[in-house]
Amino acid sequence: MDQQRPVFPPYFGLIVGAVFVSTAAVLVKLSSAPAEVVAFYRLFLAVVLMTPFVFPYFKELKRLERRQWVYLLVSGLFLALHFVLWFESLNYTSVASSVVLVTLQPLFTFAGAYVLFRERMTIKALAAGILAIGGSVLIFWGDFRFGGEAVWGNALALLAAAMVSGYWLCGQHLRQRLSIMTYTYVVYGTGALFILLYVALTGGALFSYPARDWWLFVALALFPTLLGHSIFNWAVKWVGASIISVTVLFEPIGASLLAYLILGETLSNAQIAGGLIILSGIYLFIRNHHSQAQRVQADHEQQSVSVPDQKHSTNA
Repeated sequence: MDQQRPVFPPYFGLIVGAVFVSTAAVLVKLSSAPAEVVAFYRLFLAVVLMTPFVFPYFKELKRLERRQWVYLLVSGLFLALHFVLWFESLNYTSVASSVVLVTLQPLFTFAGAYVLFRERMTIKALAAGILAIGGSVLIFWGDFRFGGEAVWGNALALLAAAMVSGYWLCGQHLRQRLSIMTYTYVVYGTGALFILLYVALTGGALFSYPARDWWLFVALALFPTLLGHSIFNWAVKWVGASIISVTVLFEPIGASLLAYLILGETLSNAQIAGGLIILSGIYLFIRNHHSQAQRVQADHEQQSVSVPDQKHSTNA
């Protein structure tokens, strides 16, 4: 089980996770395999790499309740559906349109966190989250598509945003009682199985790829998954799904910088401006969340001190 107190600051983990998650786009672009096949191996190989380290957690796996298994399977399904719906959206609309709509995920997460966990969002935090989303929209808006088949593709991308929000919310619930190893091992495994079913139904090929692709599959499992998503799943226990969903918006910035450095792509003025807006929004959102958490903790500590004092005065 995880310790009640984090071994290092969760907000530092968010920075590390955001950097590693940003590597996914470039690694996928370098691969010649279909996106759904890449997604399968990304999760499957992550499970393979985790297997030697999961043995000490078998007791926890055996103690899992039926309800926890249901939530774990739902979380894995949400993750798989996020990938599948996103890939399918690209068959009908532009990459820019798909990315813009997927980056609306914080709005779904905010709503889900309020309904499920009664988390209240301050006006300042909501404005900061919308600011970060606006920066992402600015980066990709020039190539946004409307009408025709794009309507269906845009709808799929919006559903993909809802699915990844469900994934983060499930993580927030389950990680309060489950270790990071148990949670990610089961969720990545079930997610891989669901994507494998999709690949089989669509007739995708799982083999006959060059050696370079296999190295890229391993890199995707290691960097954006184990060192990206897993760190987010570790941090969600302490910071919540809303913080994670906003921090993920750093991905277009990191991906653009890596594409500039590795693929030689250019950075437009819109990308630079949008990136600065995203960073500002993320910073303001996290700062507001941190201040609000400190106020709540101070109130709880004050209440815990005042209750014994009241009992003492009554007995006197």
